Amino acid sequence: MRQRAGSQHEVAVQKQLRAKRLTTEQVGEERLQKALAFSGIGSRRDMEELIAAARVSVNGKIAELGAKVKPGDEVRLDGKRVTMRWPDRLARVVLYHKQEGELVTRDDPQGRVTVFERLPRLTSSKWIAVGRLDFNTSGLLIFTTSGDLANQMTHPRFEMEREYAVRVLGELTEEQMTELRKGIELDDGPAKFTSIRAQGGEGTNRWYSVVLKEGRNREVRRMFEHYGLTVSRLMRVRFGALTLPGRLKRGQFYELSETEVLAVMKWAGLKLNGEAKE
Repeated sequence: MRQRAGSQHEVAVQKQLRAKRLTTEQVGEERLQKALAFSGIGSRRDMEELIAAARVSVNGKIAELGAKVKPGDEVRLDGKRVTMRWPDRLARVVLYHKQEGELVTRDDPQGRVTVFERLPRLTSSKWIAVGRLDFNTSGLLIFTTSGDLANQMTHPRFEMEREYAVRVLGELTEEQMTELRKGIELDDGPAKFTSIRAQGGEGTNRWYSVVLKEGRNREVRRMFEHYGLTVSRLMRVRFGALTLPGRLKRGQFYELSETEVLAVMKWAGLKLNGEAKE
């Protein structure tokens, strides 16, 4: 999705898109359940249930389903004031190179490093992780301020491709690779690689490039373990149309420019504000 930078045309486009970012004061009304969900209180369905149970108030009045809210309104849940967050009109997108040993969570009771500590700070919105990587997996993580973009990329119905570089102790046979393409049975259901290619290796270690269209817990590792092979290193290198930049070192992030964000939104079939195109 990288765009060539430096031309006068691109600079002009970026300035135009940057102007579409809204300040908090310029954000219009939003459905209450969506605004609460974006503020990190819970899912939209959870928020609808809270509203229906008369547990949410806006400016001192009990809210009803269908109510809207805007910056400056006082929102309370069970009598406690809620700190509301508001999205920019134009989404922000960050590519992060996760290291092994980092957690994809906002807070860890054990005080371990979380990926959110590495990201740029936001004042009027929040970063949403597009999928996850487990503790021992490295590689591409995507963060955005658009919940609609995150949903578009992670919902199973969209079958978004994830590509990984995998190092294992041992080697698959051609027959086993064919079986992995056709599908095998795991404890939680069938699983298959859209593609799998041997990438060579040294000694008893072998590298493979694999692609799959879902992100179940430890799925790649379990698929190799099905044949008695232990994964010693696992790195995600691509998620959908977004690829881990070659020069991006572990623990570093790259924020997409306005023109790159526009390309991502078009690729995902979304408008600039995150709404689905009709």
